[in-house]
Amino acid sequence: MSLYNPNDSRDNCGFGLIAHIEGEASHKLVTTAIEGLDRMQHRGGIAADGKTGDGCGLLLQKPDAFFRMIAEQHGWKLSKKYAVGMIFLNQDETLAQAAREVVNEELQKETLDVVGWREVPVNHDVLGELALTGVPQIEQVFVNAPAGWRKRDLERRLFMVRRRVEKRLENDPDFYVACLSGLVTIYKGLVMPKDLPAFYKDLADEDLKSSICVFHQRFST
Repeated sequence: MSLYNPNDSRDNCGFGLIAHIEGEASHKLVTTAIEGLDRMQHRGGIAADGKTGDGCGLLLQKPDAFFRMIAEQHGWKLSKKYAVGMIFLNQDETLAQAAREVVNEELQKETLDVVGWREVPVNHDVLGELALTGVPQIEQVFVNAPAGWRKRDLERRLFMVRRRVEKRLENDPDFYVACLSGLVTIYKGLVMPKDLPAFYKDLADEDLKSSICVFHQRFST
């Protein structure tokens, strides 16, 4: 006799974790995680357009060399300790700019220096009709921490910033902080898993490397 009852079973999200045991960062680990994510496509729903999913994404170790390369291309100087936020903004530029200003204000309250905002390169061609109706502007904000801060000091301050920002912008339905951290970054969207690196061009860049990755296929319940 078993305690298992199949009538209690429910569908749910799928997720996985991959890590290099020696902590060695590589682009191969990222592509392997995407392959694993693609094999969990059955864990999520697909809209009638055949392209819009329930949502999937990757949580990666902050790709330091890649972000420093991006900063150099923009003429920005990153300090020893810095953070990058992945921010979804309203397509209405007036609302988007208002949100940027709120984020900047709250970061500055914690003595964090806003280095700049970067428009994340994306390919809308891989999106389904449903996803296209609500796709946000996706940008990254680069932030320098004061000298002498520990990692946990930065993460704690960033958490407080995020909570205050979300409270101030709760009436903007399209504003969303996907990630704000000095340790990790996140790439996510309403796309098919196999299309994630096609949508986010960063993920196809061999200079983007990580030694860990958590991948997630959402099931809308």
